[in-house]
Amino acid sequence: MLSRFGSDRGSVTVEMAIALSGVVVMLALSLSAIGAVIAAMQATDAAAAAARLAARGDRDRADAAATQLGPAGADVSIKVDGDEVSVTVTAQPMPMLLGLRPSATACAVLEPGAVTE
Repeated sequence: MLSRFGSDRGSVTVEMAIALSGVVVMLALSLSAIGAVIAAMQATDAAAAAARLAARGDRDRADAAATQLGPAGADVSIKVDGDEVSVTVTAQPMPMLLGLRPSATACAVLEPGAVTE
């Protein structure tokens, strides 16, 4: 059909290309957000396991457990303050989420007789 502004031929193709690119961007952001949630869950599990091990006085195994259970390339920090152990596991920045770094902290009380290094 000919309109007074010219042919409408090809306008649906352009609209579909714009809509499809928007869908692809939203899919990529969604997948990155799901990856951030998974990394946060792994960091939580790793921090809890490491805090329990460190509270028993086994700091070397706590480091190894946090590294093994946590997200790939995560930073692990174990701090002993008096009779309290605190473990923080921080994942690498998530792609497409403006540098979001999922992290988790777990605390435990030192067991009697546990030796800290």
